[in-house]
Amino acid sequence: MAQSHILDLQSLVDRLATRIGGAKSIECKRFFNGAAAYVDGHIFMTLTPVGLALKLPEHDRTVLLAEGARLLQYFPKAPIKKDYVVFPDRIAENDDALAPLVKTSISFVLGSL
Repeated sequence: MAQSHILDLQSLVDRLATRIGGAKSIECKRFFNGAAAYVDGHIFMTLTPVGLALKLPEHDRTVLLAEGARLLQYFPKAPIKKDYVVFPDRIAENDDALAPLVKTSISFVLGSL
């Protein structure tokens, strides 16, 4: 299952490459039973059985939570990853909506926000 998540996440990064800039420096690797996207050694996005999640600043998380996103929890009783939101399908499958959020996530993890 992890291999399919890696391929799906890499496909997403490739599709968004021209919109997010710097996609060549993004590496997708196995992450538990899914995949994670790394930029300069920092995880900014995961794709696991619980869905597509991005690490985002508080303001963006708050807006997205009001729009149906949820905080990331990889499995029941696991800690909640409060810096990450899992997107509803309508956002996760919409490249136009997702691209600016991915770009924000990358800037956030690199400390440029």
